[in-house]
Amino acid sequence: MTNSNLPKRTLIVLTSHDQLGSTGKKTGAYLSEITHAYWTLIRAGIEVDFVSPKGGAAPLDGVDRKDADNAQFLDDPTAMARVQATLRPDQIDPARYAAIYYAGGHGTMWDLADNAALARIAATIYEAGGIVSAVCHGPSGLVNIKLSSGEYLVAGKELAAFTDEEERAVELTEVVPFLLASTLVQRGARHIAAPNFKANVVTSERLITGQNPASARGVGEALVAALS
Repeated sequence: MTNSNLPKRTLIVLTSHDQLGSTGKKTGAYLSEITHAYWTLIRAGIEVDFVSPKGGAAPLDGVDRKDADNAQFLDDPTAMARVQATLRPDQIDPARYAAIYYAGGHGTMWDLADNAALARIAATIYEAGGIVSAVCHGPSGLVNIKLSSGEYLVAGKELAAFTDEEERAVELTEVVPFLLASTLVQRGARHIAAPNFKANVVTSERLITGQNPASARGVGEALVAALS
């Protein structure tokens, strides 16, 4: 359970990074990992804000209109305005939020792990009794979050994240700056893996994580349940 005195507002974190290593290919925040959680929260009456390391327009990847939630988001001027004008970390007051949600997309691997300002925001929300959540590559933002005790937030907790096997399956193990699941294990987490690209949501205390794009809606639903 969360601290019931907190406002039921969620901060959604997007990457600002649009280059897939040195491949010459574009990347960014994976759209369905935004939209499946976003609409789940919005339909439950939970307000959201968007933040990214640099603020402003967040690059999008996986823009597939055949996904109904994606299409609704792309056609919603309010929703699109939010991802085109994300807040900067220095504009965020953590006390306004009951939860933080890190959307994935390969871009996160380059700019979330070492963002100290976002890590402080997440740690503050968590230590106030709020929820930290993430999906797919979004848990890259969890890698270096430390609590006031000096412990890593993920230490001793079960979690899901894009697996090393999934990274091999998409042939990007030599492109990403680190292997996400292995690094989280090094931080003391217990990584719970499902078969490649199958939905997998893990809740451990006030940490809610999902393995891959198929898990984003489930993370959103678990977040709504926890906030309710």
